[in-house]
Amino acid sequence: MHKFIDPDRRVYELARSGASVEAIARELDGRLVESREIHGNLFLTEGINLIWTAVTGGTFTPFNSANAHVGVGDGTDPASYTQTGLTGVNKSYKPMDAGYPTVSERTATFRATFGPDDANFAWNEWTVANGPGDAYVNLNRKVESLGTKSPGSTWILTVQLTIG
Repeated sequence: MHKFIDPDRRVYELARSGASVEAIARELDGRLVESREIHGNLFLTEGINLIWTAVTGGTFTPFNSANAHVGVGDGTDPASYTQTGLTGVNKSYKPMDAGYPTVSERTATFRATFGPDDANFAWNEWTVANGPGDAYVNLNRKVESLGTKSPGSTWILTVQLTIG
């Protein structure tokens, strides 16, 4: 999770084009206000079932660059395997930044950027879905306060899901 001051949307544009966080921080010195690594999340039953559907040759919507979204919300309900999305009132789903998702060493990495006018509310939960909302299959859900996003800021959320 990376939080930037972004009054001119330059961070947003660079991140959406796939620029690394390090390159953005270098180019726009002084705008990075916080970097944070969060551990742990819960794979949801619907996400696990989709993985097994893919493994066994069934029909499914992939979590590729055209479909995958990172969702954030203000819900605080404890994570449960049976959930099928975010539980908060305020929610926002954003598509993948250019070049994402990636797969390496048992880990799928998803990254989405929320610009100055996006998701300006308390971030208490997040998920990865194969579409822009709770009606799609959600792989995971994590509940942890990341702070309250305000207008004029851009936050980049990178989610790494590892099996094994």
